[in-house]
Amino acid sequence: MNIKYITAIMCVSATGILQASDTPSCSIQQAIESYVADKDARIGVAVITEEKDTISVNGNRDFPMLSVFKFPQALAVADYCTRNGVALSDSVAIEAGELKDNTWSPMRDKYGIRDIKIPMSDLLDYSLQQSDNNACDVLFRVIGGVTVADSLMKSLGFDDIVISATEDDMHRDPYLCYLNRTTPIAMARLFESFYRGNMWSLSPIHKYIADSMTACSTGVDRLPAPLLQSGIMIGHKTGTGDMNSEGRIIAVNDAGYIFLPDNKGYAIAVLVADSAYDMKETSKIISDISGIVYECLK
Repeated sequence: MNIKYITAIMCVSATGILQASDTPSCSIQQAIESYVADKDARIGVAVITEEKDTISVNGNRDFPMLSVFKFPQALAVADYCTRNGVALSDSVAIEAGELKDNTWSPMRDKYGIRDIKIPMSDLLDYSLQQSDNNACDVLFRVIGGVTVADSLMKSLGFDDIVISATEDDMHRDPYLCYLNRTTPIAMARLFESFYRGNMWSLSPIHKYIADSMTACSTGVDRLPAPLLQSGIMIGHKTGTGDMNSEGRIIAVNDAGYIFLPDNKGYAIAVLVADSAYDMKETSKIISDISGIVYECLK
């Protein structure tokens, strides 16, 4: 992978960012600020518009990523495969012990707990489309661990995206969910650079990741909810947490890129941490914010 080329894309995206108060879109920020004001949760939002303007609420604050980190991880997988000549059709051997039975894993449910081999493409789909935790940790094992993914983010200029724990790590110690973190602006920038900045076209596996996230089957009641009747396409990745020691949901997240007609679109990240609401109500917060943004930018 041409890291220098990708870094150049990131720099263009970053230098084009304006504060919401400097743009005609500042009413979006005002609407979001008003909406979140009375919510019993930490809420962070970032939107990067077609014109490279950035609207944000708590955009530079840290939030736990949860499974949203499977998107930057997938980019590390693409980098690894490109450098090592691994094709999407190549099989990945998975030992029975990697198919843990105490975590979310449609892959395990399909194959059972036994030694298997599946194509790299299927492994990516399980991780990106169905947020499979076992698939995610197999991918970490293949590329050489969490530090590989974290180092790639740093090399691309995303110091605010921190990947320091696997899914199994977080399952064994829920506090680690807070250490795998991002700011809303950083995650929105990553999606903007991937889809609008054409990082998706760097290799066949990058293109596959782009297509896979448009078929994401999780979180249809979050960012996609207000888009469902319009037929608007979204490439996105969700994250969903358990309860913390205070009885609050660690985080419910969704981030992605919205494809509007006429080759237009916008990147958006909505991260909700330490929510006092149940999963349905917390997901509706994301849906409502997505609706506010879509109605203003469509």
